[in-house]
Amino acid sequence: MLGKRIADADQAVGGLSEEQRLTAQHACPLIEGELCLAYKIRPLACRGHAAISTPHLVVRSLVQNALMAALRRAGLAWGLYEVNRALNCALSAPHALEQWMSGEDPLTNARILDFDLIEAGAILDAAATA
Repeated sequence: MLGKRIADADQAVGGLSEEQRLTAQHACPLIEGELCLAYKIRPLACRGHAAISTPHLVVRSLVQNALMAALRRAGLAWGLYEVNRALNCALSAPHALEQWMSGEDPLTNARILDFDLIEAGAILDAAATA
């Protein structure tokens, strides 16, 4: 069952740093029979997973920053989230979409802790006024 695989992945790697998650090599819960169940709508982190060259990393960063800026301007929750924990949070909260649409952040427990929202917000604001 997909929900259980997501919960198990969250339990195994949800609270780890990016380096620790990579070292753990825990299987993605969205892979089934060597195929990604979310391929067409996969998150940016998945889209750029194998992109380690500078041009790819720059493009990934630009797209990620543009998405965060748009969410922030729209008054919606934004930031960086650990994907397994975020999926588990969303599936565990029956009104997650409504919460998010009202400006709340139902994924708070999945936030990447070393990502400074205040600093990032200041950078996005400066870029918007430049």
